Amino acid sequence: MMQRGVSGSLAGWRGCTILALACLLGPAAVAGADPALPPELEATRAALEKYRDPVAAIHDGYFSTLGCVHYAEGGMGVHFLNVGRIGPEPDPMAPQILIYEPDADGVLHLVAAEWLIPLATGVEGRPELFGQPFDGPMEGHVPLMPKELHHYDLHVWLFKENPAGLFHVVNPDVECDGKPYALLEEPPPEVPHHQ
Repeated sequence: MMQRGVSGSLAGWRGCTILALACLLGPAAVAGADPALPPELEATRAALEKYRDPVAAIHDGYFSTLGCVHYAEGGMGVHFLNVGRIGPEPDPMAPQILIYEPDADGVLHLVAAEWLIPLATGVEGRPELFGQPFDGPMEGHVPLMPKELHHYDLHVWLFKENPAGLFHVVNPDVECDGKPYALLEEPPPEVPHHQ
């Protein structure tokens, strides 16, 4: 009889410990971590895994654009840009931009990657990656980009589920409101691609 009481107490203690760890680790631990991806994107997510730590991103040449960008229909987050990766051809393992969502404590969490190809690179026609055509061409996203920076871009929500779709520009579950440097933007107008 005493044996059952001890076993029951241990089981209860284990349950409390697991619950406490889940609370400490946050929603990802409870919800089941990263979104499911098509097989061709698993390698890309694995290649970018180290950038969950924004300091690792900085060490590899990604620098914060400061603002937490959001539109009326959803957020993007804080963009870290690597200008050394800008060119006319998209590399599936080397996005030009990493996107982070700040939590209530200001900690940055990697949520997406963005491939950005300015028209000035000499890109010929609309780029495509992962079987998806890029959005654009469009003006630069004011105020963080000059309006004159006409470009194509492709967002991929590799690290946070996006109910609007894996390749949708914004994620309704990404929050910028109330965060430092929250920047409400309008989608930039498209421009012609003159070659």
